[in-house]
Amino acid sequence: MLKNLDPLLNADVLHALRAMGHGDEVVICDANFPGDSVARATVLGKLLRFDGADAARAVRAVLTVLPLDTFVEHAAFRMEVVGEPNTIPAVQREAQAEVNAAEGRDLPFASIERFAFYERAKKAYCVIATGERRGYGCFVFTKGVLLAPDAPSAGEQQK
Repeated sequence: MLKNLDPLLNADVLHALRAMGHGDEVVICDANFPGDSVARATVLGKLLRFDGADAARAVRAVLTVLPLDTFVEHAAFRMEVVGEPNTIPAVQREAQAEVNAAEGRDLPFASIERFAFYERAKKAYCVIATGERRGYGCFVFTKGVLLAPDAPSAGEQQK
């Protein structure tokens, strides 16, 4: 155990999230998502796991350490329900509450059609599979930046 870290964040996940750069994407998926085959196409090339955790719990854990991108129109996406793109199932409402809590403001999910979601996921940095058994517990998050507050420039340091 480490202090001030969500215990769900295992070493492999922490390594991947730390290695990601600004604009890289992480996928959090449910147990029905083809996580292993999709993850093989990602930058990391292997599936990461949060076995036993539901989607909202996984989102909460990841967003304790991952800043969301503020330079893009949408930094959080959800998979659309097939044939019902405006339907928001309970699993997505729960994840939305975690995003809003982490950001301290409403940050609505953008939606992505199911097969477009699969293609986007293949281009992500990594995929984290959860134990979520409800359908449509699949999300993409874009990593942002953490800027140092008024750090002195190299020239100012030499004075």
